[in-house]
Amino acid sequence: MKNVLTKEQLVAFETDIANCFNNAMIKAPVHLYDGNEEQMIDIFKCIEPEDWVFCSWRSHYQCLLKGVPQEQLKQDILDGKSITLCYPEYNVYSSAIVTGNIPIATGVALDIKRKGGTNHVWCFVGDMTSETGAFFENWKYAVNHDLPITYVIENNGKSVCTETNKVWNTNELYFAKETRKIIYYEYQTKYPHAGAGQRIQF
Repeated sequence: MKNVLTKEQLVAFETDIANCFNNAMIKAPVHLYDGNEEQMIDIFKCIEPEDWVFCSWRSHYQCLLKGVPQEQLKQDILDGKSITLCYPEYNVYSSAIVTGNIPIATGVALDIKRKGGTNHVWCFVGDMTSETGAFFENWKYAVNHDLPITYVIENNGKSVCTETNKVWNTNELYFAKETRKIIYYEYQTKYPHAGAGQRIQF
């Protein structure tokens, strides 16, 4: 059975984590979501319990919507695992390495196809990551081999210190209009790339 959470529940969880971070309760990096709750809920309507979900360092919403209990997730974040949350029992994995999970996700999709499986792979990436060669090569392979995978590009306009569009001197990202095995959406967030808006001294 799918785990159904409301927008308000997602926001409340992330607000709680932000408060914990700003109160120096989390002695490790955190990357927070805000402003994309409706998009995430809509996407997860298509994600089945047996599907695979791969994320980057920002993965709290994916974990919650995939069914990871809030208490377990919060404790793991408090323990410093916010950017490397992995739950094999829920088929959800995140990585702090830029593009790190993309080839793994593509490989899992290839394995599913070779074995005649019916489940699907969902790979979440940020806007800057979607502009890398690693992403393009994996996407091209998945399209050409018709693998059971969907890449979700989440454009929040934040790429550490420099906006993605400025880096590439463009007004539109390469995959903004691509629809083959891609879901693309834009959102605005109140949080910085990392942290919760306050400089913390441990």
